[in-house]
Amino acid sequence: MTDELTVGPRTAPAGGGERRTLRRDVSAPALLAGLVCVAVSFSGPLVVVLAAAAAGRLDPAHTASWIWAVAIGSGVSGFALSWWTRTPVVTAWSTPGAALLVTSLGDYPYREAVGAFLVSAAAVTLFGVTGWFGRLIAAVPVGIVNAMLAGILFSFGAGIFGAVHSAPLLVVGSFAAFLLAKRFAARYAVPVALLAGAVLAALSVGLPLRLGTGGPTAPVLTVPAFSWSALVGLALPLAIVTLASQNAPGLGVLRAFGYPADDRLLIGTTGAVSVLVAPFGSPGVNLAAITAAICSGPEAHPDPRRRYVAGMSSGLLYVLVGSFGGVLVSLFTGLPEELVAVIAGVALLASLQGSLAAAVAAERGRDAAVVTFLASASGMTLFGIGSAFWGLVFGLATHLVLDARRS
Repeated sequence: MTDELTVGPRTAPAGGGERRTLRRDVSAPALLAGLVCVAVSFSGPLVVVLAAAAAGRLDPAHTASWIWAVAIGSGVSGFALSWWTRTPVVTAWSTPGAALLVTSLGDYPYREAVGAFLVSAAAVTLFGVTGWFGRLIAAVPVGIVNAMLAGILFSFGAGIFGAVHSAPLLVVGSFAAFLLAKRFAARYAVPVALLAGAVLAALSVGLPLRLGTGGPTAPVLTVPAFSWSALVGLALPLAIVTLASQNAPGLGVLRAFGYPADDRLLIGTTGAVSVLVAPFGSPGVNLAAITAAICSGPEAHPDPRRRYVAGMSSGLLYVLVGSFGGVLVSLFTGLPEELVAVIAGVALLASLQGSLAAAVAAERGRDAAVVTFLASASGMTLFGIGSAFWGLVFGLATHLVLDARRS
């Protein structure tokens, strides 16, 4: 491998046609954008992943393997797709998907959950490479999909204020830091809240952090098992959330910045990578949305044709950080429960806000969206199947009765 990789004009963004070289296109702003992207990903959304692992009663080895799998999968796919397409493709794990697992993972044996991850990844791959993705999104009313997501995320938003009684200084201070950072530097709001919360925790309830051994993570292979309850209650909602709440806006971010994102290539590739890492605990790898904007905007580089380096930079850093996932587990498991609650809540606040707004945006279908939200947020379990699926069922039934046109 030479020190000058030639990047062809395969799917050049707007304004690009000539052959470009990686050595010429590397820039400090692009590398920094990749660093910021990874820092944002691991400061807030990782807390949600750890909360899901705790809900599933995973031991530290399996939790570290989960982080290793999603980070390696995200890093390899993001690096390869950014280089191949010359666009700043950022891939990551689904934070809403992890939120779904917080409420559902404990209901199934871990091997059955891994089987559900595998089936969900295979479904995403199929819908990606065949072009059925757009048809799937069109088949389910947007309001119902967003209401299901809002129902999943509701407990995280409420958890911010539910933790006030046990650690008021920590929670209120962290939330205040988040609001101030959101006002003046929105990109860094979650890391600022985490930093402020850690300081306040050290001053109030204590902060027993442990860095662990620092050695490379040893991934744990789990042989998947399959059950109808896990496939219906976990795989189906996870696939829908991944496609609708992550891949759809991820494509939208790239296209908004003028990049001709090929949905079959991008979603098909991330789905295939998800299949490979599922046996190590990964619930899926998908296109990023919020962090993708960091690498796709002018902050990464004034020239849109050179921003793909930011995607490659974030990919390499994902692999590096994920290789030492055990250190992250040791570090974050030392955080107080109240700090985890407030950081997870603020990290998901934008997703909750967006899904709520989209759920009730159209007057027609609002009844179905509200029913979906209530059922999904209820935490109900019926026939061994969790509330996210039943939210879809009751919402679609309401839609068919009240809103669907007669044939």
